[in-house]
Amino acid sequence: MEMKEKRKPELLCPAKDLEVLKTAVDFGADAVYIGGEAYGLRARARNFSPEDMAEGIRYAHKKGARVHVTANILAHNSDLEGAAAYFRELEELQPDAVLVADPGMFLLARENCPDIDIHISTQANNTNYGTFNFWARQGAKRVVCARELSIEEIRQIREKVPESLEVEAFVHGAMCISYSGRCLLSNYFTGRDANHGECTHPCRWKYAVAEESRPGEYLPVEENERGTFIFNSRDLCMIDHIPELVGAGIDSLKIEGRMKTALYVATVARTYRKAIDDYFESEEKYRANMPWYLDEIKKCTYRRFTTGFYFGKPSEESMVYDNNTYVSDAVWLGIAEQVFNGDLSSFDRDAQAEAGGCIVRITQRNKFCVGDEIEIMKPDGRDVKTRVLSMMNGEGDAVESAPHPLETIYVQLSQEAQPGDILRTAAASRKV
Repeated sequence: MEMKEKRKPELLCPAKDLEVLKTAVDFGADAVYIGGEAYGLRARARNFSPEDMAEGIRYAHKKGARVHVTANILAHNSDLEGAAAYFRELEELQPDAVLVADPGMFLLARENCPDIDIHISTQANNTNYGTFNFWARQGAKRVVCARELSIEEIRQIREKVPESLEVEAFVHGAMCISYSGRCLLSNYFTGRDANHGECTHPCRWKYAVAEESRPGEYLPVEENERGTFIFNSRDLCMIDHIPELVGAGIDSLKIEGRMKTALYVATVARTYRKAIDDYFESEEKYRANMPWYLDEIKKCTYRRFTTGFYFGKPSEESMVYDNNTYVSDAVWLGIAEQVFNGDLSSFDRDAQAEAGGCIVRITQRNKFCVGDEIEIMKPDGRDVKTRVLSMMNGEGDAVESAPHPLETIYVQLSQEAQPGDILRTAAASRKV
């Protein structure tokens, strides 16, 4: 098949709140998936109030992007009446799609928000073309592949389902040890139901085994200096396999991470956006830029990477990571919320900035100091090195550092920034 006949896939990114939604759109997402205040599988995320959801939908649509709302819990009787009312609220807000897993929730969505496309979540365990065709006949617009499918299985599904049915697949982010994320460990250990959005991630806890005749003796299964993490999966990363994903006929490439920061989402969105665009320009350009993609993607927080099930059943060695450390090559300092010309030494933000620099207002996320060299991360792929010339707090007092998270800070930079740019700096590994 010639490149011109291949469909360019949607880049679908997560957002835990309005700030991250706007960042995802600004940094290249074609669509963003979000959760409301109930009925999604990330109950511990900040999630969207109806007001924020309405604003996010307006912002995305103005920029030509789409918004999908998750309602993919496995519902109990007590959920259904409220879910029906929730779908009626969504009908008023008009996101582009609602994501469900439960057949009862599907019926409620079809009845109560008939003008919104319905997508079938990976939680529904969609592993064969028969299942995809079933949901197509019910009126679903899209089905999300189970994470256990290979590239070849997805290609076969694409060939055997209607052209109008869209196929979505995860390509980056955290993996779950349980079948398509349907976990029982959280409920067993803590009483919090992962299938109701309350997962406590017990797969990332430290474990040992005990032999019944030796009570109290705990034997590590495989030990390093930090402990044993027998359920802890590596993170999925398919940035270097865009041709195979496109060749399989996948319509939407999905990034996992509705608990992630704006820096994470911006970095992943920008990197996959460039990789997809480069590939559709020419495969040679895509291959030539591979070192940049791989270097950039490591500036996110991540565990060691795997390709999951895409190229056959993975070995234990290729999937299980032997510690619980997130690695990151960058630290998020803040988003340029507003940009001024001026000189902070006089606290006159209307004065002319020196040497093409500027002053940005940020809500500070991590500590940095006057004199630091940091980066301005731009949506177009550029990373502009700049120096922090001076800073002042929200009261107008000069400060030498920004040690308090979520404090309003005005930062004078030696280079120009634009609203929506991200400020970041280098960092080392951290334990979570």
